[in-house]
Amino acid sequence: MRLDWLTAHLPTDAELITVVLDSTRESESGEQAVRTRWQDLRRSLQAEGAGDDALAQVDEQLSVPSHVGGRHGRVLVAGPRAVYVDRLLHQDLADSGAVVYRGPHAFPLARVADETVRFLLVESDRSGADITLYDTATHEVRDTEGQTVVQGDHDELSKVRSGGAHHRRIQARVEDSWERNAETVAHELDRIVSERNPELILLTGDVRAVALVQEALGSHAREITGHLEGGSRAEGVHEEAFNEKLSAALVEFRLRRREAVLDRFRQEMGRDQAATTGLTNVVDVLRKGQVEELVLSDAAAGPPSSLREQRLWVGDSALQLGTSKDEITGLGSGTAEEVRADLALGAAVIESGAGITVVDEASVDLVDGVGAILRWHDDATPADTAFTLSGDTNRS
Repeated sequence: MRLDWLTAHLPTDAELITVVLDSTRESESGEQAVRTRWQDLRRSLQAEGAGDDALAQVDEQLSVPSHVGGRHGRVLVAGPRAVYVDRLLHQDLADSGAVVYRGPHAFPLARVADETVRFLLVESDRSGADITLYDTATHEVRDTEGQTVVQGDHDELSKVRSGGAHHRRIQARVEDSWERNAETVAHELDRIVSERNPELILLTGDVRAVALVQEALGSHAREITGHLEGGSRAEGVHEEAFNEKLSAALVEFRLRRREAVLDRFRQEMGRDQAATTGLTNVVDVLRKGQVEELVLSDAAAGPPSSLREQRLWVGDSALQLGTSKDEITGLGSGTAEEVRADLALGAAVIESGAGITVVDEASVDLVDGVGAILRWHDDATPADTAFTLSGDTNRS
């Protein structure tokens, strides 16, 4: 999953605090429990040298409750001037955690990206459609970025029941009105897809209107479009039932998106080409800028990350990365710092513009819980011949 939409506006001239907080309120006194968790994390951040200004920014942000039910977490990235990221995390958190570093902790942001789908919800009838773009976590529709109401120009919308040539002409005009209005909606959807780049379009509403809109879409928009029953432009929609269907559709999309990454990783590993696994190998390809997508097991991604107890060395830039101080010195860096492996790997991913996908450990065997899909490979690219694939029957 790409992280640049979360990291593009982060400052590069200040240390940042990344907080992963269990925000679940299990009782009426739940808000106090959340504040207590934050105070514990705050003390640990102070011990690590976090600045008072950055801590105060998080204090103020967390003074506003999330007002979300059920088990959930909250991921924040803050500096001395602002809180730059504040997103919900709906996985069942095993632990809260916080760290101060010269950049954000990428692994929690990868969890946020995995739970986020950028999609268009199109509520259509035979006169037009309401089109809403969302950038949202899985379980609730939140953070509407924009809404467009498309109204067709044709108003012969109702067929008549009686027969005869005159009535057939009226019916033909009605059909023509529906089609022209659907073309207007489709044209607007094609424009939005081109400009805003959603991952998914969900069409709902009048069955005939939905079919006509999909037929009129351009090829790219049609490829990312699916149907969702139960929605309507009109009043009277059973919102709870519809939101359940919407959440299920988004979960299904996320699983397909994740599986597409895994399929590619399996194929490249099976060919011993543009993929590798194991911490040492991944460090090598990250340093060379070869990584397109870092693949992490659930345990490696955390929280807490199984990689947090391991250490790597980092130089002047995040891509000056190695398993020893001598490696960093050999890269010509003026400094060499030993840091947590999860922080170092994540910073290198962000620096190189790569993505991170978190996968179920049972779906693939990753040495050290980490692998990578590569942008390119050559004879010097490391390979792991001991790699095995769960359920892979094609590898000889």
